[in-house]
Amino acid sequence: MSLPETILQFGAGNFLRAFADLFIAEANRGDDPPGKIVVVQSTGIERAEAINRAGGRYHVAVRGVQDGEVVDETVVVDSISRALHAGTQWDEVLAFASTLELRWILSNTTEAGFTLDDADAVRGDDAPVSFPAKLLAVLLARYEAGQAGVIVLPCELIENNAARLLELVKQQAARWSVEDAALAWITDECRWLNNLVDRIVPGTPRLHYLLAEDPLLIAAEPFAFWAIEDPRGCGFEHPAITATDDISSYYLRKVRILNGAHSALVCRALPLGIETVREAVEHPEVGPWLEKLLFTEIVPVLEGRCEDPAGFARATLDRFRNPFFEHRLSAIALNHDAKVAVRLQPTLADYRERFGREPELLSDVLSGVAVVAGGS
Repeated sequence: MSLPETILQFGAGNFLRAFADLFIAEANRGDDPPGKIVVVQSTGIERAEAINRAGGRYHVAVRGVQDGEVVDETVVVDSISRALHAGTQWDEVLAFASTLELRWILSNTTEAGFTLDDADAVRGDDAPVSFPAKLLAVLLARYEAGQAGVIVLPCELIENNAARLLELVKQQAARWSVEDAALAWITDECRWLNNLVDRIVPGTPRLHYLLAEDPLLIAAEPFAFWAIEDPRGCGFEHPAITATDDISSYYLRKVRILNGAHSALVCRALPLGIETVREAVEHPEVGPWLEKLLFTEIVPVLEGRCEDPAGFARATLDRFRNPFFEHRLSAIALNHDAKVAVRLQPTLADYRERFGREPELLSDVLSGVAVVAGGS
């Protein structure tokens, strides 16, 4: 069965391809298929070209330990219809945005994507520079075509990500003097869903029987969790999706513990020449340092604010020890400053407020952030 293109996705990176795109591929095999994805790549063109050469088809190697059992399976992902390059195919992006079938807009532009750019002061015919301006241009094209609102699902790891993205879109709309009716349509007719994503996707596996034939092959851990802050859900179903009226405690626990530990390892282990997360947690000095950081400085500020932070920290260390993965710290180090501001700095402030003293390990490692970030 040929499915319609219903999803516009900003970002062609590994995470979305092993997370939302995989879920959508699996949902498409069910009784209520959501449809196909059109991917937009803004940085470079190579990934978009590779996706198109492959006909939107690639594999995800799901590997790790889950519920005490070793998981090692390879899943076909065929949810992508085509990929477009924003810099050279913006007209095609706007044309798809204006179609009747479009229902969802996904994104993962990292924390760095949630900014405006002075280059977008005036609305033009070419692709805007910033992601919020691109999104606004897409929504305006849809509004001007007289189409229905869409569901906006930003998968960036930012608290209240949809609400913050909507605020940036409104700020950009003010720059462009967007009419009130259009702004009301964007705000009220589109559903902006705060959400939380959680899955470790380290990139291309080092060893796999498909390496030679699938340049888009990526690895992912078995664990996957997608919390949607709306009891109605996001419009399609998958076992990894949890719909709830409040995701704040899930966000707090995941960002402060799992992602905080990742960024702390970039600060501490990468300057030592340690290349992967698993090497770091197995290192005779860095491994114990990370455990101490988690259980004496990060977990204590989360007690009473989320469910079982200590248990989640123990599970996180097990996920970091995944024997199949070579999760490179250099990949985690991308946009390091922005990540540290979300993942570690708030824990530092919370610790000071809660205990009235400096967290020794966190204070020490953050003092060198500028040096690490300068080389990323």
